[in-house]
Amino acid sequence: MKIAIIDYGAGNIQSIQFALNRLGFEGILTNYPDEIQSADKVIFPGVGEASSAMKKLKNSGLDELIPTLTQPVLGICLGMQLMCNHTEEGNTNGLGIFDTNVFRFSNQVKVPQMGWNTIYHLKTPLFSGIKEKEFMYLVHSYYAPLSKNTISTTIYEREFSTALQRDNFFGVQFHPEKSGIIGEKIIKNFLNL
Repeated sequence: MKIAIIDYGAGNIQSIQFALNRLGFEGILTNYPDEIQSADKVIFPGVGEASSAMKKLKNSGLDELIPTLTQPVLGICLGMQLMCNHTEEGNTNGLGIFDTNVFRFSNQVKVPQMGWNTIYHLKTPLFSGIKEKEFMYLVHSYYAPLSKNTISTTIYEREFSTALQRDNFFGVQFHPEKSGIIGEKIIKNFLNL
């Protein structure tokens, strides 16, 4: 299986590669459109700030490529947020794959949310074999509200989407590659789609 990890200078790539290796797979780190289009699965990671990450995607033409992909695509953390219409972070327009916007948590709670939190209302084969209220590792200051694309929910200040799906596109706010055995099971479920 050919797994492309999109390289646009905004990701914790090594932990994703290690997680794939533990599952017996190897990911190719690439920003070449042909390699991404020909992959069986595509992982769109992201750690960092939305507006600068979006600039990097635009500079490489990946902002136009990603929404046209037809194989399963998994956005992680900032990758998921960039797949939405817009984010308050840097007042940035996203890729418009998920029909929702991304907002900042208020100052009423500690920001970023950093650490373990439960996921529930799990839908789709991405969560096959995963129990309700399993713990996932999150680090984020921005969130996607509940929407028609929501396939997993978490509470921090309010209920929000910890996973989204539309057609072949999946996004998770948590870091499955840093969430132990359950996180690896989610990655494996994605690879089995």
